[in-house]
Amino acid sequence: MSRQRKQIHLAAHFPGVNNTTVWSDPAAGSHIEFESFRRFAQTAERGRFDFLFLAEGLRLREQHGRIHDLDVVGRPDTFTVLAALAAVTERIGLTGTINSTFNEPYEVARQFASLDHLSGGRAAWNVVTSWDAFTGENFRRGGYLAQDDRYERARTFLQTATELWDSWQGDEVLADRDSGRFLSDPRAGSFSHHDRFFDVEGRFDVPRSPQGRPVIFQAGDSDEGRDFAASSADAIFSRHTEPVAAKAFYADVKGRLERFGRTRDELLILPAATFALADTDAEAAELAREVRLAQVSPQTAVLFIEQLWNTALPGFDVDGPLPSFDPVVSEQLVAQGRASARMLAKSPVETADEWRALAEAKGLSAREVVVEVTGRQSFVGSAATIARTIDELVQDDASDGFILVPHLTPDGLVPFVDQVVPLLQERGVFRTDYEGTTLREHLGLAPLPTRQLEETRA
Repeated sequence: MSRQRKQIHLAAHFPGVNNTTVWSDPAAGSHIEFESFRRFAQTAERGRFDFLFLAEGLRLREQHGRIHDLDVVGRPDTFTVLAALAAVTERIGLTGTINSTFNEPYEVARQFASLDHLSGGRAAWNVVTSWDAFTGENFRRGGYLAQDDRYERARTFLQTATELWDSWQGDEVLADRDSGRFLSDPRAGSFSHHDRFFDVEGRFDVPRSPQGRPVIFQAGDSDEGRDFAASSADAIFSRHTEPVAAKAFYADVKGRLERFGRTRDELLILPAATFALADTDAEAAELAREVRLAQVSPQTAVLFIEQLWNTALPGFDVDGPLPSFDPVVSEQLVAQGRASARMLAKSPVETADEWRALAEAKGLSAREVVVEVTGRQSFVGSAATIARTIDELVQDDASDGFILVPHLTPDGLVPFVDQVVPLLQERGVFRTDYEGTTLREHLGLAPLPTRQLEETRA
């Protein structure tokens, strides 16, 4: 007997400051004015997407001691933007990346509980860690945490926040609508948590929110990150879209759930995905090539090469070969902040050797190598081709859906919503309308205990 076809989950990632956005395109809008966020969110909601995903950066990147050229637009506060979007949307979920390395559980728990109330149950938290002291300099503690400590702090941070959310107990709370005073004892908010990272106790002042607590996302790909997600998260923001790697990641993480007393349907795996959409597959392939060249301009290519080689390269010709010398391995980096995070997976020398081998095998210039290795469109083709590919990947357990990252904001989602979504709906694998009001309902996650204020007159 064939199994029932899986329903596809779709979300939209406002890409923020990086080289995904093609800033040179006249259609590229502001990444700090609220109008851009509003148009982006409302387009995603018109497409009946599960949620909007907003990334966070805690410090502008630098290279050679100067602000990285892709970061000049600034980074508005995540909670402020999501709270504002709650007022101009009705159903779409609101997911924000908030760092667990430099924040505190009480503050974050209070902010997300408030957002869940303000949005009517649409809040989600992407729990991330920070690996570099450069970012930490913006905070009182500063400093650096080893990887094991980062994930242990994240684990106990989330545990502490959950204890705060769960601490509002007792009888249904009665409140006087006129005075705002409690008419019965809610036994609200008593908590106490003591470990090597947190020593907190008191009362939590935000009642149980419409979802019980925000939906929890996680984005780590290390072994520690996969265990953290399998034990605690509702969804993973994955980077794997290539079929073989995506299926391997899916099987690995889903296979860890039983060890933590969870079932396969309690954790969704949602890779980030870019797309190039045109009338025909051939036109889409040409568009994809143009977009990649725009994303990796000659200036951007030099920045990437300098990051890997950890060396200033004034006057470097990106249309020529890669540097012939090996990268400089040092604690002192020419790039600081998130810009250089992509280089941490392997040693710089090993990565440089792989780049040179690729250049030789395909006859690529230095810029073309950067174009090749720093990413490509996940889905390229006509609307029919992209709809079919997405459906096949989800049904084949390579993912549970995708978080779409357009190369233009605020209107880069419009072609996908207008052309691809109707085809997925025709296939019967994507909703034609929202069936619930909360993000947990959109994602098909089991409900959690909730507690609402019941308004009465004295």
